[in-house]
Amino acid sequence: MKEPSLTLGIEEEYQIIDPETRELRSYITELLEDDHMLLGEIKPELHQSIVEVGTNVCHTPQEVRAELVRLRGMVMGLAARKDLKVVAAGTHPFSSWMTQEITPLERYIGVRQDMQDLAQQLLIFGTHVHVGIEDPEFLIDAMNVSRYFIPHLLCLSSSSPFWMGRNTGLKSYRSVIFRNFPRTGVPRIMRGWGDFQELQETLVNTRCIPNGSKIYWDLRPHHAFPTLEYRFLDVCTRVDEAVCVAAILQAIIKKLWKLRRDNMTFRVYGADLIEENKWRAVRYGLDGNLIDFGKQEECPAKGLIREMLEWFVDDVLDDLGTRAEVAYAFRVMDEGSSADRQIAVYERTGDLKAVVDHLIAESEEGVLQTATAVGGQG
Repeated sequence: MKEPSLTLGIEEEYQIIDPETRELRSYITELLEDDHMLLGEIKPELHQSIVEVGTNVCHTPQEVRAELVRLRGMVMGLAARKDLKVVAAGTHPFSSWMTQEITPLERYIGVRQDMQDLAQQLLIFGTHVHVGIEDPEFLIDAMNVSRYFIPHLLCLSSSSPFWMGRNTGLKSYRSVIFRNFPRTGVPRIMRGWGDFQELQETLVNTRCIPNGSKIYWDLRPHHAFPTLEYRFLDVCTRVDEAVCVAAILQAIIKKLWKLRRDNMTFRVYGADLIEENKWRAVRYGLDGNLIDFGKQEECPAKGLIREMLEWFVDDVLDDLGTRAEVAYAFRVMDEGSSADRQIAVYERTGDLKAVVDHLIAESEEGVLQTATAVGGQG
């Protein structure tokens, strides 16, 4: 069995913001006219107020950082030409899904026809992380085991506490909205690559889906590339947060490969148990408790996240050279996730527009400053 390449790729979905009203702005069709679209790096999404970017294939989280800074800077530069701003957060604090325009491309019109109001309501923004795993059987093994860590990483990435002008009381309301789509959530335990192939072929042959891209699980084998794709993350507001979760996911796969190589593994838990922990992550984030299924007891979420970092993946971080990137998770636990920080701004100001301003500033951290520094050297 071949050792996985552990390559990384990230897709991020951003909000296009009118800085005067702080509302979402349906604008992607005008961005589509820019030459950068020809590169395939900036893509439309279902709603015109969403813009998606995808990194090139990266080998390290450090390369991921450079790519995200470049891509965020590119999108922010394009938006600035029309006096617009860009935000990275799982939901907009107050814009209504009912007033958003669907992107007038055939694939999105088809989604709107198939899903009706569920598609219109899907005004959410996520981060997808791809980890390169070339052996299909190990890919399924890694998917089965790494499902366990979905709640841990969702706590770190949660960035969607508001919906339609309300504090929902949840840290990841995006997760609730996306759960309305079919074929979502934590996948069941798969017996092997053949099990997954049989399911996919059945769905295609019975015209449930055209291909595997319509399987929207929290993590899935990608239908076109040899990667395990993690899809459950709220979009990370700060670049450092996105780099951190990518580094953790890469380290998890590295550790699982090391265990597999030594004829060991990590216990696999059923989807129903993981869904219980995911609900706790959605509701309470870093402030809540998660269940340690091995001990059959509740533990503070931060404690189990520390255990994941200090016990499970620590021995592979130096091999990967990612100790600093993974350690950023401790800062998130100290300062709060993006959701926690948004709530703190709202509690301090009582103003959701102030939350949008806060998100604009955090989304630009390490991006516009870098671009200015590079430009200043010219």
